[in-house]
Amino acid sequence: MTTKPEHQPESQTENPHANDAAPYGGGDPYADYRTFEHPFTELVDLADRRLGAGVVAANDEFFAERENLLVRERAVFDPEHFGHKGKIMDGWETRRRRGTTADPFPAPEDHDWALIRLGAPGVIRGIVVDTAHFRGNYPQRVSVQAASVEGSPSPQELLAGDVKWEELIPPTPVRGHAANGFEITSGRRWTHLRLNQHPDGGVARLRVHGEVVPDPEWLDLLGTVDLVSVLNGGSCEDASDRFYSSPTQIILPGTSRKMDDGWENRRRRVRDTNDWVRFRLAAQGAIRAVEIDTAYLKGNSAGWIALSGRNGETGEWFEIIPRTKLQPDTLHRFPLAAVAVATHVRLDAFPDGGVARMRVHGVLTEEGAAALRNRAN
Repeated sequence: MTTKPEHQPESQTENPHANDAAPYGGGDPYADYRTFEHPFTELVDLADRRLGAGVVAANDEFFAERENLLVRERAVFDPEHFGHKGKIMDGWETRRRRGTTADPFPAPEDHDWALIRLGAPGVIRGIVVDTAHFRGNYPQRVSVQAASVEGSPSPQELLAGDVKWEELIPPTPVRGHAANGFEITSGRRWTHLRLNQHPDGGVARLRVHGEVVPDPEWLDLLGTVDLVSVLNGGSCEDASDRFYSSPTQIILPGTSRKMDDGWENRRRRVRDTNDWVRFRLAAQGAIRAVEIDTAYLKGNSAGWIALSGRNGETGEWFEIIPRTKLQPDTLHRFPLAAVAVATHVRLDAFPDGGVARMRVHGVLTEEGAAALRNRAN
Protein backbone atom coordinates (compact mmCIF):
# COMPACT_ATOMS: atom_id res chain seq x y z
CA MET A 1 0.00 0.00 0.00
CA THR A 2 1.39 3.39 -0.96
CA THR A 3 0.50 6.87 0.13
CA LYS A 4 1.25 9.89 -2.02
CA PRO A 5 1.52 13.18 -0.14
CA GLU A 6 0.52 16.07 -2.39
CA HIS A 7 2.80 19.13 -2.49
CA GLN A 8 5.44 17.51 -0.30
CA PRO A 9 7.06 20.17 1.93
CA GLU A 10 10.79 20.62 1.62
CA SER A 11 12.99 18.51 3.85
CA GLN A 12 13.49 19.63 7.42
CA THR A 13 16.82 17.83 7.69
CA GLU A 14 18.88 21.00 7.46
CA ASN A 15 16.37 23.57 8.66
CA PRO A 16 13.72 22.35 11.12
CA HIS A 17 11.82 25.63 10.67
CA ALA A 18 11.64 25.46 6.88
CA ASN A 19 7.88 24.85 6.97
CA ASP A 20 6.99 27.58 9.48
CA ALA A 21 4.66 30.39 8.50
CA ALA A 22 5.54 34.01 9.28
CA PRO A 23 4.19 35.33 12.60
CA TYR A 24 0.74 36.90 12.36
CA GLY A 25 1.25 40.50 11.24
CA GLY A 26 -2.31 41.77 11.54
CA GLY A 27 -5.17 42.08 9.07
CA ASP A 28 -6.75 39.03 7.45
CA PRO A 29 -5.39 35.98 9.31
CA TYR A 30 -5.86 33.89 6.15
CA ALA A 31 -3.96 36.32 3.89
CA ASP A 32 -0.82 34.13 3.87
CA TYR A 33 -2.60 30.79 4.30
CA ARG A 34 -1.15 28.13 2.02
CA THR A 35 -3.63 25.94 0.21
CA PHE A 36 -3.56 23.68 -2.84
CA GLU A 37 -6.02 22.09 -5.25
CA HIS A 38 -6.86 18.55 -4.15
CA PRO A 39 -9.20 16.73 -6.58
CA PHE A 40 -10.36 14.33 -3.88
CA THR A 41 -12.00 17.17 -1.90
CA GLU A 42 -14.99 16.90 -4.24
CA LEU A 43 -15.79 13.61 -2.46
CA VAL A 44 -17.82 13.45 0.73
CA ASP A 45 -16.03 14.05 4.04
CA LEU A 46 -16.33 10.73 5.88
CA ALA A 47 -15.38 12.58 9.10
CA ASP A 48 -18.26 15.07 8.83
CA ARG A 49 -20.05 15.53 12.16
CA ARG A 50 -23.34 15.61 10.25
CA LEU A 51 -22.75 11.96 9.36
CA GLY A 52 -22.06 11.03 12.99
CA ALA A 53 -18.26 11.34 13.09
CA GLY A 54 -16.48 12.14 16.34
CA VAL A 55 -13.08 12.45 17.98
CA VAL A 56 -13.52 9.78 20.64
CA ALA A 57 -10.21 10.14 22.52
CA ALA A 58 -6.83 11.87 22.61
CA ASN A 59 -3.80 11.40 24.84
CA ASP A 60 -3.41 15.17 25.37
CA GLU A 61 -5.49 18.27 24.65
CA PHE A 62 -3.91 20.71 27.08
CA PHE A 63 -4.21 23.88 24.98
CA ALA A 64 -7.16 23.11 22.69
CA GLU A 65 -9.83 20.40 22.59
CA ARG A 66 -9.71 17.47 20.21
CA GLU A 67 -13.34 18.03 19.12
CA ASN A 68 -12.28 21.14 17.18
CA LEU A 69 -10.71 18.89 14.55
CA LEU A 70 -14.10 18.10 12.98
CA VAL A 71 -15.78 21.52 13.16
CA ARG A 72 -17.27 22.19 9.72
CA GLU A 73 -16.33 25.85 9.48
CA ARG A 74 -12.73 26.89 8.86
CA ALA A 75 -10.66 27.75 11.93
CA VAL A 76 -10.88 31.26 13.37
CA PHE A 77 -8.04 33.23 14.95
CA ASP A 78 -8.20 35.94 17.60
CA PRO A 79 -4.72 37.24 18.49
CA GLU A 80 -6.02 38.64 21.81
CA HIS A 81 -7.78 35.46 22.97
CA PHE A 82 -5.87 33.98 25.92
CA GLY A 83 -6.97 31.76 28.79
CA HIS A 84 -5.50 30.42 32.01
CA LYS A 85 -3.46 27.83 30.09
CA GLY A 86 -2.18 30.22 27.42
CA LYS A 87 -3.17 31.16 23.86
CA ILE A 88 -6.55 29.73 22.92
CA MET A 89 -6.45 28.11 19.48
CA ASP A 90 -9.26 26.81 17.28
CA GLY A 91 -7.99 23.27 16.78
CA TRP A 92 -6.45 20.38 18.69
CA GLU A 93 -3.24 21.43 20.44
CA THR A 94 -1.09 19.47 22.89
CA ARG A 95 1.50 20.69 25.37
CA ARG A 96 5.22 20.73 24.56
CA ARG A 97 6.82 17.34 25.08
CA ARG A 98 9.96 17.11 27.19
CA GLY A 99 12.72 14.53 27.53
CA THR A 100 15.05 14.10 30.49
CA THR A 101 17.63 16.25 32.24
CA ALA A 102 20.35 14.58 30.19
CA ASP A 103 18.40 15.04 26.93
CA PRO A 104 15.61 17.64 27.20
CA PHE A 105 14.23 16.83 23.74
CA PRO A 106 11.53 14.14 23.42
CA ALA A 107 12.55 10.70 22.22
CA PRO A 108 12.24 10.02 18.45
CA GLU A 109 9.27 7.71 19.00
CA ASP A 110 7.31 10.16 21.21
CA HIS A 111 4.07 11.45 19.72
CA ASP A 112 0.54 12.57 20.53
CA TRP A 113 -2.56 10.92 19.09
CA ALA A 114 -6.29 11.32 18.60
CA LEU A 115 -8.82 8.61 17.69
CA ILE A 116 -11.47 9.52 15.11
CA ARG A 117 -14.67 7.59 14.44
CA LEU A 118 -15.74 8.09 10.84
CA GLY A 119 -19.35 9.17 10.41
CA ALA A 120 -19.76 6.55 7.69
CA PRO A 121 -17.39 3.68 6.90
CA GLY A 122 -15.80 3.83 3.51
CA VAL A 123 -12.85 3.90 1.16
CA ILE A 124 -10.58 6.88 1.85
CA ARG A 125 -9.25 8.71 -1.22
CA GLY A 126 -7.60 11.71 0.41
CA ILE A 127 -6.89 13.36 3.76
CA VAL A 128 -6.36 17.04 4.56
CA VAL A 129 -4.44 17.90 7.73
CA ASP A 130 -5.13 21.61 8.12
CA THR A 131 -2.72 23.60 10.33
CA ALA A 132 -4.46 26.97 9.88
CA HIS A 133 -3.10 29.57 12.36
CA PHE A 134 -0.57 27.10 13.77
CA ARG A 135 2.47 28.96 12.47
CA GLY A 136 5.30 27.86 14.73
CA ASN A 137 3.43 25.39 16.93
CA TYR A 138 2.30 22.87 14.32
CA PRO A 139 3.64 19.27 14.47
CA GLN A 140 6.98 18.60 12.83
CA ARG A 141 5.45 15.52 11.20
CA VAL A 142 2.07 13.79 11.11
CA SER A 143 1.03 10.23 10.43
CA VAL A 144 -2.38 8.58 10.03
CA GLN A 145 -3.40 4.99 10.69
CA ALA A 146 -6.73 3.30 9.90
CA ALA A 147 -8.67 0.37 11.33
CA SER A 148 -11.91 -1.42 10.56
CA VAL A 149 -13.81 -2.22 13.76
CA GLU A 150 -17.54 -2.85 13.46
CA GLY A 151 -20.11 -1.85 16.04
CA SER A 152 -19.58 0.93 18.58
CA PRO A 153 -16.15 0.27 20.11
CA SER A 154 -14.98 2.28 23.12
CA PRO A 155 -11.61 4.07 23.10
CA GLN A 156 -10.24 1.26 25.28
CA GLU A 157 -11.35 -1.34 22.76
CA LEU A 158 -9.80 0.60 19.88
CA LEU A 159 -6.50 0.82 21.76
CA ALA A 160 -6.47 -2.91 22.56
CA GLY A 161 -3.60 -4.99 21.25
CA ASP A 162 -5.78 -7.12 18.97
CA VAL A 163 -6.92 -4.17 16.83
CA LYS A 164 -4.99 -4.06 13.57
CA TRP A 165 -4.04 -0.54 12.47
CA GLU A 166 -2.75 0.03 8.94
CA GLU A 167 -0.58 3.02 8.10
CA LEU A 168 -2.15 5.30 5.50
CA ILE A 169 0.29 8.18 5.91
CA PRO A 170 3.78 7.48 7.29
CA PRO A 171 5.41 10.17 9.48
CA THR A 172 5.61 13.07 7.01
CA PRO A 173 6.60 16.75 7.42
CA VAL A 174 3.76 19.26 7.11
CA ARG A 175 3.64 23.01 6.65
CA GLY A 176 2.43 25.46 9.26
CA HIS A 177 -0.68 27.56 8.50
CA ALA A 178 -1.49 25.40 5.48
CA ALA A 179 -3.88 22.81 4.07
CA ASN A 180 -1.66 19.72 3.84
CA GLY A 181 -3.21 17.20 1.45
CA PHE A 182 -2.42 13.49 1.08
CA GLU A 183 -3.72 11.20 -1.65
CA ILE A 184 -4.59 7.74 -0.28
CA THR A 185 -4.37 4.69 -2.54
CA SER A 186 -5.69 2.00 -0.19
CA GLY A 187 -8.92 0.52 -1.53
CA ARG A 188 -10.04 -0.97 1.78
CA ARG A 189 -13.07 0.00 3.85
CA TRP A 190 -12.26 1.74 7.15
CA THR A 191 -14.28 2.79 10.21
CA HIS A 192 -11.71 4.59 12.45
CA LEU A 193 -8.55 6.68 12.14
CA ARG A 194 -5.66 7.52 14.43
CA LEU A 195 -4.10 10.93 13.79
CA ASN A 196 -0.58 11.24 15.22
CA GLN A 197 1.47 14.38 15.84
CA HIS A 198 5.25 13.88 15.97
CA PRO A 199 6.27 14.85 18.58
CA ASP A 200 3.55 17.36 19.56
CA GLY A 201 1.84 20.53 18.36
CA GLY A 202 -1.46 21.65 16.93
CA VAL A 203 -3.79 20.76 14.04
CA ALA A 204 -6.78 22.97 13.23
CA ARG A 205 -9.00 20.68 11.14
CA LEU A 206 -9.05 17.15 9.73
CA ARG A 207 -10.92 16.22 6.56
CA VAL A 208 -11.23 12.62 5.34
CA HIS A 209 -12.58 12.44 1.80
CA GLY A 210 -13.76 9.23 0.21
CA GLU A 211 -16.65 6.98 -0.76
CA VAL A 212 -19.15 5.56 1.72
CA VAL A 213 -19.42 1.76 1.77
CA PRO A 214 -22.31 0.76 4.08
CA ASP A 215 -22.94 -2.60 5.70
CA PRO A 216 -25.28 -4.41 3.24
CA GLU A 217 -26.63 -6.68 5.99
CA TRP A 218 -27.78 -3.62 7.96
CA LEU A 219 -29.55 -2.17 4.92
CA ASP A 220 -31.26 -5.52 4.40
CA LEU A 221 -32.52 -5.53 7.99
CA LEU A 222 -33.93 -2.03 7.60
CA GLY A 223 -35.97 -2.97 4.53
CA THR A 224 -36.97 0.21 2.70
CA VAL A 225 -34.07 2.70 2.86
CA ASP A 226 -33.00 5.94 1.26
CA LEU A 227 -31.00 4.58 -1.67
CA VAL A 228 -29.34 7.92 -2.47
CA SER A 229 -28.36 8.94 1.08
CA VAL A 230 -24.66 9.56 1.68
CA LEU A 231 -24.93 7.40 4.81
CA ASN A 232 -26.14 4.47 2.73
CA GLY A 233 -23.52 4.85 0.00
CA GLY A 234 -25.12 7.26 -2.45
CA SER A 235 -22.93 9.90 -4.08
CA CYS A 236 -23.10 12.94 -6.33
CA GLU A 237 -21.43 12.28 -9.68
CA ASP A 238 -21.86 15.60 -11.49
CA ALA A 239 -23.93 18.77 -11.59
CA SER A 240 -24.55 21.68 -13.95
CA ASP A 241 -23.81 24.31 -11.30
CA ARG A 242 -22.18 24.44 -7.84
CA PHE A 243 -22.03 28.22 -7.51
CA TYR A 244 -23.55 28.74 -4.05
CA SER A 245 -23.36 25.30 -2.45
CA SER A 246 -22.50 21.69 -3.12
CA PRO A 247 -25.19 19.39 -4.56
CA THR A 248 -23.87 16.64 -2.26
CA GLN A 249 -25.72 18.42 0.54
CA ILE A 250 -29.03 17.30 -1.03
CA ILE A 251 -28.32 13.73 0.11
CA LEU A 252 -26.97 14.44 3.60
CA PRO A 253 -28.86 13.00 6.59
CA GLY A 254 -31.28 15.13 8.58
CA THR A 255 -33.18 18.19 7.49
CA SER A 256 -31.81 21.45 6.18
CA ARG A 257 -31.27 24.10 8.87
CA LYS A 258 -30.64 27.19 6.74
CA MET A 259 -30.64 28.33 3.13
CA ASP A 260 -27.08 27.27 2.26
CA ASP A 261 -27.58 23.78 3.74
CA GLY A 262 -28.72 22.36 0.41
CA TRP A 263 -28.01 22.89 -3.30
CA GLU A 264 -28.49 26.37 -4.74
CA ASN A 265 -27.31 27.34 -8.20
CA ARG A 266 -26.86 30.79 -9.77
CA ARG A 267 -29.63 32.47 -11.77
CA ARG A 268 -29.91 30.91 -15.22
CA ARG A 269 -30.18 33.42 -18.09
CA VAL A 270 -30.09 31.13 -21.16
CA ARG A 271 -33.59 30.18 -22.33
CA ASP A 272 -34.51 26.54 -22.96
CA THR A 273 -31.82 25.28 -20.58
CA ASN A 274 -32.02 24.04 -16.99
CA ASP A 275 -29.90 22.95 -14.07
CA TRP A 276 -29.40 19.33 -13.09
CA VAL A 277 -27.54 17.04 -10.71
CA ARG A 278 -26.76 13.35 -11.19
CA PHE A 279 -26.43 10.81 -8.36
CA ARG A 280 -25.23 7.23 -8.11
CA LEU A 281 -27.36 5.11 -5.77
CA ALA A 282 -25.79 2.88 -3.12
CA ALA A 283 -26.34 -0.01 -5.55
CA GLN A 284 -29.06 -1.18 -7.90
CA GLY A 285 -32.37 -0.61 -6.15
CA ALA A 286 -36.12 -0.72 -6.65
CA ILE A 287 -37.44 2.80 -6.02
CA ARG A 288 -40.89 3.08 -4.42
CA ALA A 289 -41.20 6.73 -3.35
CA VAL A 290 -39.33 10.05 -3.55
CA GLU A 291 -39.18 13.13 -1.32
CA ILE A 292 -38.09 16.58 -2.51
CA ASP A 293 -37.65 19.23 0.19
CA THR A 294 -37.22 22.97 -0.46
CA ALA A 295 -36.84 23.94 3.23
CA TYR A 296 -35.53 27.52 3.78
CA LEU A 297 -35.52 28.16 0.03
CA LYS A 298 -38.29 30.72 -0.32
CA GLY A 299 -37.57 33.13 -3.17
CA ASN A 300 -34.97 30.91 -4.78
CA SER A 301 -36.35 27.36 -4.77
CA ALA A 302 -36.58 25.42 -8.02
CA GLY A 303 -39.74 26.31 -9.92
CA TRP A 304 -40.27 22.79 -11.27
CA ILE A 305 -38.36 19.52 -11.00
CA ALA A 306 -38.25 16.22 -12.87
CA LEU A 307 -36.55 12.99 -11.84
CA SER A 308 -35.08 10.44 -14.24
CA GLY A 309 -33.48 7.05 -13.65
CA ARG A 310 -30.91 4.88 -15.37
CA ASN A 311 -30.04 1.21 -14.80
CA GLY A 312 -26.31 0.67 -15.32
CA GLU A 313 -23.56 2.95 -16.52
CA THR A 314 -24.74 2.83 -20.14
CA GLY A 315 -28.48 2.39 -19.64
CA GLU A 316 -31.06 4.71 -21.20
CA TRP A 317 -32.59 7.43 -19.02
CA PHE A 318 -36.27 6.95 -18.20
CA GLU A 319 -38.85 9.11 -16.44
CA ILE A 320 -39.55 8.55 -12.73
CA ILE A 321 -41.28 11.85 -11.92
CA PRO A 322 -42.48 14.09 -14.77
CA ARG A 323 -41.94 17.85 -14.66
CA THR A 324 -43.76 18.96 -11.51
CA LYS A 325 -44.24 22.37 -9.89
CA LEU A 326 -42.67 22.87 -6.45
CA GLN A 327 -43.69 25.06 -3.55
CA PRO A 328 -41.04 27.07 -1.68
CA ASP A 329 -39.99 25.99 1.83
CA THR A 330 -42.05 22.78 1.55
CA LEU A 331 -41.59 19.00 1.77
CA HIS A 332 -43.02 17.24 -1.30
CA ARG A 333 -43.77 13.50 -1.33
CA PHE A 334 -44.16 11.43 -4.50
CA PRO A 335 -45.39 7.80 -4.21
CA LEU A 336 -44.59 5.96 -7.45
CA ALA A 337 -47.32 4.13 -9.31
CA ALA A 338 -44.80 1.45 -10.32
CA VAL A 339 -41.42 0.43 -8.90
CA ALA A 340 -38.47 1.93 -10.79
CA VAL A 341 -35.27 -0.17 -10.92
CA ALA A 342 -32.18 2.01 -11.25
CA THR A 343 -28.54 2.52 -10.31
CA HIS A 344 -28.51 6.29 -11.01
CA VAL A 345 -30.97 9.18 -10.78
CA ARG A 346 -30.88 12.68 -12.28
CA LEU A 347 -32.73 15.58 -10.71
CA ASP A 348 -33.58 18.40 -13.15
CA ALA A 349 -34.49 21.88 -11.84
CA PHE A 350 -36.44 24.19 -14.19
CA PRO A 351 -35.11 26.65 -15.02
CA ASP A 352 -32.86 26.93 -11.95
CA GLY A 353 -33.14 27.27 -8.17
CA GLY A 354 -32.43 25.34 -5.01
CA VAL A 355 -33.34 22.02 -3.44
CA ALA A 356 -32.61 21.34 0.23
CA ARG A 357 -32.92 17.54 0.41
CA MET A 358 -33.90 14.58 -1.75
CA ARG A 359 -34.80 11.09 -0.51
CA VAL A 360 -35.13 8.11 -2.84
CA HIS A 361 -36.88 5.37 -0.88
CA GLY A 362 -36.68 1.75 -1.96
CA VAL A 363 -34.96 -1.60 -1.48
CA LEU A 364 -31.82 -3.13 -2.89
CA THR A 365 -32.36 -5.69 -5.62
CA GLU A 366 -30.63 -9.07 -5.31
CA GLU A 367 -28.06 -7.86 -7.84
CA GLY A 368 -27.53 -4.63 -5.94
CA ALA A 369 -27.15 -6.35 -2.55
CA ALA A 370 -24.59 -8.79 -4.02
CA ALA A 371 -22.54 -5.96 -5.54
CA LEU A 372 -22.56 -4.07 -2.22
CA ARG A 373 -21.45 -7.16 -0.29
CA ASN A 374 -18.51 -7.61 -2.66
CA ARG A 375 -17.48 -3.98 -2.14
CA ALA A 376 -17.76 -4.11 1.65
CA ASN A 377 -15.51 -7.20 1.95
